[in-house]
Amino acid sequence: MTSEDTPLPPDASLGRVIAAHVAKIYPQFDADILASQIVDAFWPEGSSRRKRARRPGNSLWSQSDALLITYGNTLVDGVHKPLDLLNDFLRQHLRGAINGVHILPFFPYTSDDGFAVSDFRSVNPQLGDWPDINRIADAFQLMSDLVLNHVSSQGTWFNAYRQGQPPYDSFFFEASPEDDLSMVVRPRTTPLLQEVETKNGPRHVWCTFSHDQIDLDFRNPEVLLEFLRIIRLHLENGVRIIRLDAVAFLWKEAGSPSIHLPQTHEIVKLMRSLANFATEPMILVTETNVPKAENLSYFGKRDEAHVIYNFPLPPLILHAMMSGSARHLLRWQRGMPPAPLGCAYLNFTASHDGIGMRPAEGLLPPEEQEKMIDAVRASGGLVSMRALPGGGEAPYEINCTYFDAMRRTFDGEDDHHIARFICSQTIVMSLEGIPAFYIHSVLATPNDHESVEKRGMNRAINRHRWDYGDLSARLAQPDTQQAIVLGTLRDRLKIRKRQQAFHPNATQFTTELGDARIFAVWRQSLDRQQSIFALHNVSGDTLRLRSDALNLIDDETWIDLLSGETVDADEITLAPYQCRWISNTDH
Repeated sequence: MTSEDTPLPPDASLGRVIAAHVAKIYPQFDADILASQIVDAFWPEGSSRRKRARRPGNSLWSQSDALLITYGNTLVDGVHKPLDLLNDFLRQHLRGAINGVHILPFFPYTSDDGFAVSDFRSVNPQLGDWPDINRIADAFQLMSDLVLNHVSSQGTWFNAYRQGQPPYDSFFFEASPEDDLSMVVRPRTTPLLQEVETKNGPRHVWCTFSHDQIDLDFRNPEVLLEFLRIIRLHLENGVRIIRLDAVAFLWKEAGSPSIHLPQTHEIVKLMRSLANFATEPMILVTETNVPKAENLSYFGKRDEAHVIYNFPLPPLILHAMMSGSARHLLRWQRGMPPAPLGCAYLNFTASHDGIGMRPAEGLLPPEEQEKMIDAVRASGGLVSMRALPGGGEAPYEINCTYFDAMRRTFDGEDDHHIARFICSQTIVMSLEGIPAFYIHSVLATPNDHESVEKRGMNRAINRHRWDYGDLSARLAQPDTQQAIVLGTLRDRLKIRKRQQAFHPNATQFTTELGDARIFAVWRQSLDRQQSIFALHNVSGDTLRLRSDALNLIDDETWIDLLSGETVDADEITLAPYQCRWISNTDH
């Protein structure tokens, strides 16, 4: 333990920082007293913290970072604990390529595949226990979910609320059917309010997502204090990345949209300040599946989230691969600002949820969205809707594995399915930011229609559970789709991690080549020693590009890192869906 990590009494500067946040969130409370309670909740007696806040910088991540997103029970065999199987899979198949893992909610729950948490302090016994989590955290950077907007209707907290037991009797957000709720932004079509019986009579509680997920009332600072204690528990068990699930809906007010309210942003800022004083390298990730400007707002002024999801990528990359044109992807990328110092994007194409359509609003014309939806349906995919303020519905997300979504283009099926999919994932590796891959993308998992039928939910199509023995047999055969996709992505990630130009904050420019069939970006390392031209043919055509279109420096040797070939002095050829990483240094 260094001198900066010794146990300290409440620090004056820390106290002032926290009190400033408190004054904006809870003006009716004594800021100094509540700030002291926050410090005690996050650093209980005997805990250590930094003397000075960690300054914004890019040292929390590097080009070596890549995440796997998975449920704790995606791999099962009926004998071993699922978390042990996951640990084995990570070590056997992804060591050296992936150094981080996001285990989706691994707590006891009642619905929504873990996002209706009934106990935040325990590991779901069907998965394993804290020592199993610890073993994974010992070898991989671990991300956990802080499902802080709501809890299970069957959990301890809500049962205590219904019985009028303090402090839980004031933990949940109540409203009246007479309130003006017409402006509330909803990701679901179910009724917002649910009437429940309590010791004090009937009450209407707020349910943003489902009637098994009851929204908490952060107007009560005791709710915030309890979640800070939960974050501390996560940190002590090896978690280093905290994902703030559904954080945009945190603060609610009748008569407002109840999304992105100022108090929500201030709570994220408070958590960032706590992270700055934490001895552990704690990274905050906000999960806000909303249009671009709203999503970018969670960087704040470098004082909110360290990392935000690049939500437009899944629909834009899907459209590019289906249409054979990166026109809309290129236009969006040209308008994306670099992440501020101390911040980064999380780039992905697939997650446990569907392919969100809200982030495509204003980026893809409605007729192009319809083409994409029709093509996915033709490949066996589904579509989920959301309620619109004032009535009506609109597509909320496409439900399909990303691998099966690549099965066809707007022109129909062809022989390029796997190459098209690999190209889509390579784009994610090439962009500014930290790449993340859903396990079913890494494993080329097809749509699971049987699970949809059994469970009655569209999202089950992308939440297959692999029998680990069957999967291992498939991975041992080099000609299976699973072995081809996993092996190719693993090899490319190993190449990527050696390239300084792929640091999450390395310079990036969208390269204009005059051909929308090529999505191209130029990356330059922070020390300006390495350049990489990342070229991706999103079409089924063979393309030829003059080398001088890239302005390659004449007196340097340029290597395609993916093939190991020296780049032709006159012409660069791109086979259908081929990717090239053309670099002036060979690492």
